[in-house]
Amino acid sequence: MTQSLSLQAALIAALVSGLIIYATRAFPFLLFSRKEPPALLDFIARYIPPLVMAVLLTDCLKTADLWGPLHGLPHFAGIAFTVLTYIWKNNAMISIFGGTVIYMFLK
Repeated sequence: MTQSLSLQAALIAALVSGLIIYATRAFPFLLFSRKEPPALLDFIARYIPPLVMAVLLTDCLKTADLWGPLHGLPHFAGIAFTVLTYIWKNNAMISIFGGTVIYMFLK
């Protein structure tokens, strides 16, 4: 048996969630607005996007069915799109999400 929230409870939950999200987004700007960020954050900003792409590549290729009817076409089309758009635009978000959409559309 499921219980639903009242309208008031749902609005309070949405407000609290919005405030928490806003606070987590504003925190780095408030913390580092007057000084240089630590080296760890520079490291994360520099190396996390390629690491995420490497994990996605590994996960994508471990499930590739090279001998199936599509011969891995969705996997390799998604990879090609990701690599080419990253070289072209140097934007990890466009590359990762675009490659994922290509893969999902072809799968």
